[in-house]
Amino acid sequence: MAYDPRMNYDPTRKLTDGDVMDLKPEGWYGDAGKLFRDFTFPDFRTGMAFAVRVAEQAEARGHHPDIHVHYHNVRVNFFTYDAGGVTRQDIDAAYAVNGLAQEEA
Repeated sequence: MAYDPRMNYDPTRKLTDGDVMDLKPEGWYGDAGKLFRDFTFPDFRTGMAFAVRVAEQAEARGHHPDIHVHYHNVRVNFFTYDAGGVTRQDIDAAYAVNGLAQEEA
């Protein structure tokens, strides 16, 4: 079932796998109830700078992803623990992270 705005915004409503596939931003994947994307940068410093920007944005939004840095690769995972899966809040945050990645390009 797709998200219906008439249901009001409920950031804790766990989305179905189909909802996640329909709503996820470009480049993101859904697996095991999580939403994630891998970003590759030319070097460690650039990857770390991106990870810090993601963290700052997450703090401002009040919704924090898991961020994994491996040399010049950064993986960002979203999952709403209270809901037990991916919510619309995760989808919105993933779109915001894509915006940061566009600024890096």
